[in-house]
Amino acid sequence: MELRADLRSILQYLPLVAQSSSLVWPPSVEEELQTISRGPSESMVNSGEALALHITNMRKSLSLNASDLAPYALQGYGLFFDKKISREESANFFGEVVPALCRLLLQLPSMLEKHYQKADHVLDGVKSGLRLLGPQEAGIVLLSQELIAALLACSFFCLFPEVDRSLKNLQGINFSGLFSFPYMRHCTKQENKIKCLIHYFGRICRWMPTGFVSFERKILPLEYHPHFVSYPKADSWANSVTPLCSIEIHTSGAIEDQPCEALEVDFADEYFGGLTLSYDTLQEEIRFVINPELIAGMIFLPRMDANEAIEIVGVERFSGYTGYGPSFQYAGDYTDNKDLDIFRRRKTRVIAIDAMPDPGMGQYKLDALIREVNKAFSGYMHQCKYNIDVKHDPEASSSHVPLTSDSASQVIESSHRWCIDHEEKKIGVATGNWGCGVFGGDPELKIMLQWLAISQACFSVFINLSYKT
Repeated sequence: MELRADLRSILQYLPLVAQSSSLVWPPSVEEELQTISRGPSESMVNSGEALALHITNMRKSLSLNASDLAPYALQGYGLFFDKKISREESANFFGEVVPALCRLLLQLPSMLEKHYQKADHVLDGVKSGLRLLGPQEAGIVLLSQELIAALLACSFFCLFPEVDRSLKNLQGINFSGLFSFPYMRHCTKQENKIKCLIHYFGRICRWMPTGFVSFERKILPLEYHPHFVSYPKADSWANSVTPLCSIEIHTSGAIEDQPCEALEVDFADEYFGGLTLSYDTLQEEIRFVINPELIAGMIFLPRMDANEAIEIVGVERFSGYTGYGPSFQYAGDYTDNKDLDIFRRRKTRVIAIDAMPDPGMGQYKLDALIREVNKAFSGYMHQCKYNIDVKHDPEASSSHVPLTSDSASQVIESSHRWCIDHEEKKIGVATGNWGCGVFGGDPELKIMLQWLAISQACFSVFINLSYKT
């Protein structure tokens, strides 16, 4: 396989090596995976303690530093599987799930090779291969659910190299932070996050889903261009004649459970996935453990800039839950019955936008208002028919020039081609108290800013006031 530019950009962050134009596991790691894949009767991996030992061995074979693991993570593997779940659950996990995950990992090199062979032909020449999709780099990555499962199995076994990820503004992707719970204050919620992910692995090992998930970095260009949808200035918003859209207010329920087809807002951290693989359980982190395929985006999506959003289409939900924060609990299996689109993605569209943290009184200043409304708008812009519809003065400065709906941007074109609804049926946006809660935003202000951005993008809005970040 040719060492393509997209593969080169991500290869240093994968546990595989390129050898004679092929991707392979290091021989000692492959041998370890083959042994575990044959089951506990041969591998003796029948407990959390034994699993931790084999994780250590594979990491040594990959020349990964023990210091890169979260503190007490290996003890956490032992404690969780040997003490925190029942003997029956543990026996099933080590007897069925762990061997199946290792068999899946043995297929990872060939899965990636097939992925790259098809990556340039899925979307009429638009690149969709797995790659580092950095700041100010609009683009789409399309992954099969099977490939995502294999990548998340790497995270479970802590096989991803962590060195230099922070230099590219990438978060840690291994699950060691999750398993460092024994010495945390709120370890119960951490255990329940792990239970969601363990349930996911059990499900995909019994029946591997055959769909796809797309991850798109969307950019609202800062500089005006006559053919691009660009970052609206204050006077563009002030002069907009677009009417406010219809709005429904709900005081209970969950964004992901709303009955209408809608874009579902993820109250994101600037780092996609936030603290999902760490110690906290904010709403974003809940979404990522009940829809674990979202975690795959953390592998290749660095920190978002102020004019960026991330859209994910196709993730499947696997777990139910109750509670929030310290009261969060795994609540068993969940069957996702959403239809598939023509690209075999589930009709679940998640928009990740990050609000300003701890804005204080500064959130009422003009710069902050424009930042927040444009951050929200960046998540919805590609659906816009009219955008900032002001009466055009040919002698106006660029800040007064309206954004046009027939922009020729490749980003906009590719986004349209990937839209779930090619008939442009009206759908809504399901959101809530974005940027409030621990982020400290003013709920009334944030609702108004979201309403403006959603209206400008020609949607209706469903706001759930019980959800905050």
